[in-house]
Amino acid sequence: MSGLLSYSFTVFGTTVSVSAMLGQATLGLINGAFYACLSLGLAVIFGMLNIINFAHGALFMMGAFASWMLLNYVGIGYFPALILSPLLVGLFGIVLEKTIISRLYKLDHLYGLLLTFGLALVIEGLFRNAYGSSGMPYRIPDVLQGAVNLGYMYMPKYRGWVVLAAAVVCFSTWAIIEKTSLGARLRAATENAPMVQAFGVDVPRLITLTYGGGVALAAFAGVLAAPIYSVNPNMGSNFINIVFAVVVIGGMGSILGSIITGFGLGVIEGLTKVFYPQASATVVFLVMVIVLLVRPRGLFGKAA
Repeated sequence: MSGLLSYSFTVFGTTVSVSAMLGQATLGLINGAFYACLSLGLAVIFGMLNIINFAHGALFMMGAFASWMLLNYVGIGYFPALILSPLLVGLFGIVLEKTIISRLYKLDHLYGLLLTFGLALVIEGLFRNAYGSSGMPYRIPDVLQGAVNLGYMYMPKYRGWVVLAAAVVCFSTWAIIEKTSLGARLRAATENAPMVQAFGVDVPRLITLTYGGGVALAAFAGVLAAPIYSVNPNMGSNFINIVFAVVVIGGMGSILGSIITGFGLGVIEGLTKVFYPQASATVVFLVMVIVLLVRPRGLFGKAA
């Protein structure tokens, strides 16, 4: 095994060892966990409600700030905050949906995009005025400190936890939407709301809870990101462009497509840093262009 890990080969004029390639792929999987969580929330909101939620990055940032505030102002640790922060930010999302977002369902997608883009600017501006632009640290919990020897690299325990937690939440969300009666009612409500309401289902409440759930997924990713990235008002805007590309590649509204594409593109981005580092910042968008040319509806999207 050690002999295989030390094996090297040359690509694009760069000599790369197998251990370096595996290490970057693993690190890419960590970024992919954030891409999957964020794109899943976007896919849930768009697929169920037909709203392009450009405020998703700001809500991701609110999740990180909520966990930071719970720790520093209330004394609540990481694991309780991992539950409470998504609930609090999801409640904020429910208020947004009831007061503002619900007015856009019968309008063109462009109105929703412009409104949520404006909301993102307002939310980020408020946090920037209150806390500045410099990042604030969030301590990794003691039980997740340290690293594990994988043979080809030392994997920080917390980063391994991020991949595991994101995968569990993402695939659990997919299972709820695709395999349960609740998910069936929700999917039916998006296709024919009057008929579903005639069967006694409270469709407006179902839609509101769906938007709150999508927002909670973004906040959950924000809590996971808080110990890795500095908690700052701009952290969501650093992710949102890539996350939109992930959703487009996977297929707008495709739950499973967002999950698989998020993790997959994280790995591709990590490998690109080994073979051709100059392209690592743009490889996701290059993949998006290729997919749109070959399959405009996305890898897992349904034909219109």
